[in-house]
Amino acid sequence: MTSKIGWHLLRQLRKVWVRVTAFALLAVATAVLAQLIAPLIPSGWIMKIGAESVDQVLNILASSMLAVTTFSLAIATSAFAAAASTATPRATALLQEDPTAQNVLATFIGAFLFSLVGIIALQAGYYNSAGRLVLFVATVIVIGLVVVTLLRWISHLMSFGRMGDTLDRVESAAITSLENRLATPYLKGRPLISDIPGSCEPLLSDEAGYVLHVDMGELNTIAKVLQCKIWLRALPGSFVHQARALIYIDREIRDDDLVKRLRDAFTIGTERSFEQDPRFGLIVISEIASRALSPAVNDPGTAISILGRIVRILSRWREPVDSEIEYDAIFVPAVTPNALIIDAFRPIVRDGAGCIEVQIRIQKALQALAAISPDVFAEPAEQMAADARARAKNNLTETEYRLIEEVHVQAPEQPDAHRRSA
Repeated sequence: MTSKIGWHLLRQLRKVWVRVTAFALLAVATAVLAQLIAPLIPSGWIMKIGAESVDQVLNILASSMLAVTTFSLAIATSAFAAAASTATPRATALLQEDPTAQNVLATFIGAFLFSLVGIIALQAGYYNSAGRLVLFVATVIVIGLVVVTLLRWISHLMSFGRMGDTLDRVESAAITSLENRLATPYLKGRPLISDIPGSCEPLLSDEAGYVLHVDMGELNTIAKVLQCKIWLRALPGSFVHQARALIYIDREIRDDDLVKRLRDAFTIGTERSFEQDPRFGLIVISEIASRALSPAVNDPGTAISILGRIVRILSRWREPVDSEIEYDAIFVPAVTPNALIIDAFRPIVRDGAGCIEVQIRIQKALQALAAISPDVFAEPAEQMAADARARAKNNLTETEYRLIEEVHVQAPEQPDAHRRSA
């Protein structure tokens, strides 16, 4: 688990302005350092062609990069809007963190600033002949970088913001978040395997919002100072408010500074994030399926594709191992398979109740999960399958419902069947 400062730093490093600023500073430094490198250039290398042409090349580069940057920003904005309208607004954050799009914008703005600084320096007489040669070579390198970036950008635009691309990003984020949680199922604290003692004192949140991050190290440090134990109540992804407990403590705290530090260990925001919240990815991808099943869209094929993706995500589940306990004063509840099944399937079961193709795929997907991990998913999958059949019975014809029942009674495929027949 990262600290609160480290978590905020990692989030900021994924912002587009970080790469843009880094490329811009590098470009400006290159233009300024060209004159400092000039004394290292042998006099015989100074070519007249470089000194004469660099002015025009920089002017062309400056004017074209400004137009290309504006055009690229318009394309990126259109892709974000398309993802929000066709998939879900919750998925646009993943597109905004796309490294290719960020590198493109950073390269174009960096090239623009490089050419602008070079033009100003040339007009001010900053460069001698050797400096103009160095600037010319740097300009050629920048142009080559721009050409390569343009080719990558053109190839990337073939799929950027499309439904398939958005689904791939949400699926990847959900898998990463789930695997990270399974690697540290209790956030490196102690597993909470019993009820919280009734004698514990709750620490209520002082604001309303979603828990984005929990600084386990800070909580453990305070627990050591107070010589107490802490029961974590609000996992990342939980919605908290002024009447909801963040933690429970087995002693009363009278020090206002320590109370503030305990509350500050929780980062609370207006929207959920994917990093520490494995359920959010499943919620987002099922939300896309719900939109596809709405009468306005009527796209059951997308919902069927998403059911396959849900099976791929949840098939990564493995029983939590005895992970290293780093924060031994904190007890943490685990994410339950039942909660994951509900988050992933319930919206699709509800909105696809009247579509026979979707209902058949729901039964098969739940059977697949029960067969992959019977000890984990068998019971919650059967409960969800029963709910799906009950909803389907009220929305499908009798003939269609019999097809659902036939799929349900079919024995799930056993993992060793192919090995025996091979």
